[in-house]
Amino acid sequence: MKKLKATLAFLLCSTIFSYLSAQTLYKTTNAEVSFFSKTPLENIDGKTNTATALIGVEKKEIVFFITNNSFQFPNKLMQEHFNEKYMESEKFPYSTFKGTIQDAIDLKVAGVYKVKVKGKLTIHGVEQERTIDGTVTVSNGKIDVVSDFKVKVADHKIEIPSVVTAKIAEELDVKIVASLVPKAKN
Repeated sequence: MKKLKATLAFLLCSTIFSYLSAQTLYKTTNAEVSFFSKTPLENIDGKTNTATALIGVEKKEIVFFITNNSFQFPNKLMQEHFNEKYMESEKFPYSTFKGTIQDAIDLKVAGVYKVKVKGKLTIHGVEQERTIDGTVTVSNGKIDVVSDFKVKVADHKIEIPSVVTAKIAEELDVKIVASLVPKAKN
């Protein structure tokens, strides 16, 4: 099973890199992705700081790659339920977003840019076309990305058992913070 996961990860990464090929690339392997579910009965807060993010400067392409079981929770039982019952991390080990910045900006010029990124968000094996707002800051040889958006669990066919529907929000608040630096040429 581990060999299969490693092969799948390699193939996914190869696809991502070919998507961004022939461009000046910025990269990080420690992007922070968090989500928050607020209900009157319980709040659920999951966070990872091991997401991979890539930006192709010339075509303004952006990719995020998250290993689902890397999310950490304040409560180990929440983490177990997240991976086993909701995300089914054994079956769907990764979540991804591949998109293009829609705004007329130059990522080689320092500045702070409000952007819309149109692309495909894949969670729980379900791909959804999305346009996500964010802020891109270009300065001191790096590109910082911040975005806050919502994800409806039903849009990605994540089933919430009726016994716990009062404890899990139908829509999650997602936040992404990433600081990318130029990728070394091989």
